[in-house]
Amino acid sequence: MMNTRLDADIKALGAQCISRGIQCAVAESCTGGLLGAHITRLPGASRWFAGGVIAYDNHVKMRLLGVEPNLLHTHGAVSEQVARRMAQGVCTLLHVHAALSITGIAGPDGGSPEKPVGLTWIGCALRGDTQAWSFQFQGSREQVRQAACAEALRCLLAQFP
Repeated sequence: MMNTRLDADIKALGAQCISRGIQCAVAESCTGGLLGAHITRLPGASRWFAGGVIAYDNHVKMRLLGVEPNLLHTHGAVSEQVARRMAQGVCTLLHVHAALSITGIAGPDGGSPEKPVGLTWIGCALRGDTQAWSFQFQGSREQVRQAACAEALRCLLAQFP
């Protein structure tokens, strides 16, 4: 599926990484590898994209990405703290200087009044600085997942000076 805006954002992110001599990685939960698939769909991604981790299960978040159990217990998997740690953890694991993480509730079930379906946290790590933002996406499971990928790219692009 071609998405001109998404492709443009991927190309722009690649150009930013290449011009700075850095590689990027992803840590995905609710998107299940969709962001990595979008990135690698375009030719030339191997010049700047190292890879990613699909950390759907909390044990994977803990074992591979270094998410502390107390963060999961206190804040839940869909939280600012976990999104930040996922981004930091994939940077460490894959030895990169830029990373995106996505954790959310894609639906159609699994939501609660405190954390409704569509709630998504996106983490961005760039050269040791880590930020996270929350979004409330609407639509079907696939629409939430696609929107999360598109927004994640825009979040990291915005971090480049």
